[in-house]
Amino acid sequence: MNPHETYGCRVFSQKVMRQRLPREVWSRLEGATHSGGRLDPEIAQAVADAMRQWAIEQGATHFTHWFQPMTGITAGKFDAFLSPDDEGGAFTEFSGKSLFMGEPDASSFPSGGLRATFEARGYTAWDPTSPAFVKDETLYIPTAFCAYTGQALDAKTPLLRSMEAVNREAVRFCRAIGMEDVTRVEPSVGAEQEYFIIDRAAYEARLDLKICGVTLQGAPMVKGQELDDHYLGRIRIRIGKYMKEVERRLWELGVPAKTKHNEAAPAQHELALVYEGCNVACDHNQLVMEVLRQVAKEQGLACLLHEKPFARVNGSGKHNNYSLSTNTGVNLLSPGKDPAGNIRFLLTLCAFLRGVDSYPELMRLSAASASNDLRLGGNEAPPAIISVFLGDALLGALHQAAGEEIGEQPGGRSLSIGVSTSPELMADDSDRNRTSPLAFTGNKFEFRMVGSSQSIALANTILNTILADSFNAFAIYFEEEGFTEAAIRRVIAETLRSHGRIVFNGDNYSQQWVQEAMNRGLPVIGDTVQAMEALEDPKNWKLLGRFGVLTPAECASRREIMTENYNKVVSIEAATLVQMVRRQILPVVARYTGDTARAVRDFKDAMGRGQGYLEDHLEQLSDLTNAIANGVDSLEWDLDSLPEDPRERAVHMRDVVRRDMGELRAACDRAEVLIPKDIWPLPTYTDLVHYV
Repeated sequence: MNPHETYGCRVFSQKVMRQRLPREVWSRLEGATHSGGRLDPEIAQAVADAMRQWAIEQGATHFTHWFQPMTGITAGKFDAFLSPDDEGGAFTEFSGKSLFMGEPDASSFPSGGLRATFEARGYTAWDPTSPAFVKDETLYIPTAFCAYTGQALDAKTPLLRSMEAVNREAVRFCRAIGMEDVTRVEPSVGAEQEYFIIDRAAYEARLDLKICGVTLQGAPMVKGQELDDHYLGRIRIRIGKYMKEVERRLWELGVPAKTKHNEAAPAQHELALVYEGCNVACDHNQLVMEVLRQVAKEQGLACLLHEKPFARVNGSGKHNNYSLSTNTGVNLLSPGKDPAGNIRFLLTLCAFLRGVDSYPELMRLSAASASNDLRLGGNEAPPAIISVFLGDALLGALHQAAGEEIGEQPGGRSLSIGVSTSPELMADDSDRNRTSPLAFTGNKFEFRMVGSSQSIALANTILNTILADSFNAFAIYFEEEGFTEAAIRRVIAETLRSHGRIVFNGDNYSQQWVQEAMNRGLPVIGDTVQAMEALEDPKNWKLLGRFGVLTPAECASRREIMTENYNKVVSIEAATLVQMVRRQILPVVARYTGDTARAVRDFKDAMGRGQGYLEDHLEQLSDLTNAIANGVDSLEWDLDSLPEDPRERAVHMRDVVRRDMGELRAACDRAEVLIPKDIWPLPTYTDLVHYV
């Protein structure tokens, strides 16, 4: 069937609900999900009956409350619709209570101290703003997840709270600037997902990829991405079939997969979605990652979502494109044909600059992880310094609106490529800065720091909250001073004076920018261990608490969870490397060194003299054998001497364990170059990325 005929066929969408629910039930449900009302429990059974019947028609035998605990992935337990009757038969049932509420074990998920082992009760609550769907013969019901105390134990609950906050404050802002018909403002998000695809057999042959998703050892390829021939190049036949199946399944699930292409590194690719409501976009990105992995395994492939699976080539990120739309169809971040005269747009731009500059530590935190530390700061991804790219034209428009004399600004211009048959091209007001972590790209901001394996929920939670803060401040000002030309000028001028330092239109990769950022007073946060400190700052607690997004206890819990996760990830990687070296690499290196020593001895016995190449080769191998043996001993010592305090342990992991992992890896990589391929125990980088 054609994609447009099957798109969303496995989704309990608004269209399906409108067809299957009684009119009164549909009206009350619609009012709760799109007008900000409270969900009415009296309609629960009617909705559950319709959902069950539809799901069974789709082939579902089970249902699950699908939630997002603080593991970065999704979870759910599966209950059958089938129940036995008294006569030896069975019937199907699905109660309204089962739709509205579930009760998974809350003590077995990360809670950061919000739950003790003996305090197991937790609840899942239906999220009607994200549609249910059928996948793998199961009805998936998107839900929030909280403790018995009501505290959030997931990524979705703070996101939903932040969406309510930015909606409330943005509506107030809109009305303060004369947009009286605005009753709702919703953040819209489009996520671009990068990933690597390799052969399954090669993946299974490497313990590091199997356990950690990253290669902990691997010598440089003879050909990486130097020729730039993979980027946007021909899609390999096997990968093309894979992408086609991924798209088919996503389209059936109502996930608007739009763009696919090869990325910069060999075996790296990208999938981008059309803009959706923020909450649904976050759910859909989780589905994208699950489908990418599932289809890959079915087709004898492996999908790597790690931020830096291969050294010395580009890693993978997730570009989070963010905008704000009103119920009247206005994108608040759309400049229109006359950006300099679009006061609504300029004020929204100011709100964004104010929010990012006021809380850069939270923005950096939202992209922090042990794996993303390996990617951020390289010449492939934004640096670990938060800044905003606007382009000279928009920055000039702000200065002009602030009452400054800036001279004539370049307007739209046409381009000619010097070919008479080519159409006239209209250039944008500014170039696109791919080095900026937060770049304005036409009618949205692109947050480029999020890692490929991360949920985008936290990044959007922070964006929503900092904008709610700015909209609140601007609304109060205009309500008190009036929406006058003088008031507008003062707001824009004060934003540029107090927060203009966050704007940088240059090369974020340059070393000069690091020094300039420090001179501007911008925080330079190089890693996750530093980034986690944002969750201890009273300023950030006050912000998140004031808008009802996270309580101080919930902030503290997330600090502890991130610390524990960082320590465990690095510890698992180190232990995996130790096992690979002990069981695979060191025995082969030692054996080959012994073979080479015997060859040197045999040559001397036969010729009565030494042989320069063999002796030099043996000396290199002997040195490497010792370096690898000493390196693995040091790494094991690191793991046996960890500090008790989790935060001190994180510093130890960053400064000692990862340092020694790097030194051990370097020795192993040198050995790989010297050892014959037929006895090297692991698939090489060339095997992994060029044989797909």
